[in-house]
Amino acid sequence: MITKVISYPVVEIFHSIQGEGTWAGTNAVFIRLGGCDVHCGFCDTKESWNANLHPLQTVDDIAKVVGKLKPAIAVITGGEPLMHNLDPLTDAIKKWQIPIHLETSGAHPKSGTFDWVTLSPKTFKPPHPSVYSQVQELKVVISSPSDLQWAEEQATLVSSDTLKYLQPEWGNSSSQELILNYVLAHPKWRMSLQTHKYLGVR
Repeated sequence: MITKVISYPVVEIFHSIQGEGTWAGTNAVFIRLGGCDVHCGFCDTKESWNANLHPLQTVDDIAKVVGKLKPAIAVITGGEPLMHNLDPLTDAIKKWQIPIHLETSGAHPKSGTFDWVTLSPKTFKPPHPSVYSQVQELKVVISSPSDLQWAEEQATLVSSDTLKYLQPEWGNSSSQELILNYVLAHPKWRMSLQTHKYLGVR
C-alpha cells in the first residue's frame, strides 16, 4: 500500500514572539504558508502570495521542526492558510502537544483543528460563513473611517465572547489616532499594535 505524502508550500518557519492581539509577547513558532488570493494593498508579506515560488515541505517535516523548538504556541499563517486543507498539518502538530493558532482572513472554508482562531476579515474578499462561529479573536485592520463600519458589521457575526481588536495599518499614523479615539468611545473594542515591528524582530 502506497501512503500519499502530504506537502505544503512553506514561505518560512521561524521562532519569535507573537506580536499582535491577545497573545502578544508569547513564545511562538510561525509557519507561513504560501498562497493568497486576498491581496491586501497594505500586506507586509506579498512574497507569500504566489504558492509556486515556495518549496514544498512534508507535513511530518513541518511538525518535527515545530516540535523540536518546543514553543508555547504554533501559529499557522500566510499568505492565506485556508487556501490549503489544514487538517493533516494540525493533526501532525497536535502529536507534539503544542497549542495551535490560526491567523486568517477567513476567505476560504475552515479546515484544521485549532486552539485559537484569529480572524482578520477584508472587505474585498469577505470571510466564508463557516469561519465566524469558530473565532476567538476578531482583528480588523483600520486604514480609514469606513473600516470602522466594516469592523462593526463583522463584530455582529462572531460570538459575543470573541475578543475584538482594531489594528492600525502599519505606517499610517492617522489610523492610530482614529482607533485610539474610537476605542475610548466604544469600550468593547481593544487596540492591537504590531509590537514585533516596534521591537525590530520578526
